[in-house]
Amino acid sequence: MALTQIQADEITLTESAANAVKDMLAKRDLKDHGLRVYISGGGCSGYQYGMALEAEPRPSDFITEQFGVKVIVDDVSMNYLNGVTINYVEDVMGSGFKIDNPNAVSSCGCGHSFSTDENAPAGGGGCH
Repeated sequence: MALTQIQADEITLTESAANAVKDMLAKRDLKDHGLRVYISGGGCSGYQYGMALEAEPRPSDFITEQFGVKVIVDDVSMNYLNGVTINYVEDVMGSGFKIDNPNAVSSCGCGHSFSTDENAPAGGGGCH
């Protein structure tokens, strides 16, 4: 299966997030790498977000490029990440990536996990 180009409106990487990724790539001297964004089971609310710098996308991955950064998403994660906006924020509480996910019905206070209609906990999710 060939790599699938995704439309820019399916996943949005803000310019601030793209600049943060470019800085990480430059500091690590990683050429031809992209940002893999994925979900995995676990976290306080059911699923948790993950990110990694990666050079070799898999044949079934979805790929888009925004602000000069390649964003790579596997086909399973794409079901949960369709429509997300990935931002990089710096404030008095610290700095880091923030994902705004329209598919999430609830999210953990830490912002690293979420639940959807299909896995929403009965009492709501939250950090323990």
